[in-house]
Amino acid sequence: MRIPIELQSLSYEMESAVIVEWLVELGGRVDKGDPVVLVETDKAEVEMEALDAGVLDEVVHDAGAEVPVGEPIGYLETD
Repeated sequence: MRIPIELQSLSYEMESAVIVEWLVELGGRVDKGDPVVLVETDKAEVEMEALDAGVLDEVVHDAGAEVPVGEPIGYLETD
């Protein structure tokens, strides 16, 4: 099943973040809790963790993109 990786709210007032770097390449396997992407909020750079296990199937937003909280930034193909 294909599921979205949505930009998570990492602080109370966070409305968006900038993608700094994907930590997993396309086709790479991740387990729940693995760091997937590094994002920059207005306060710090934070590693966002996978909420599910699977294979990174698609990257919707590359490094440098500013993305609103809740928007899909990529997709995982789960087992």
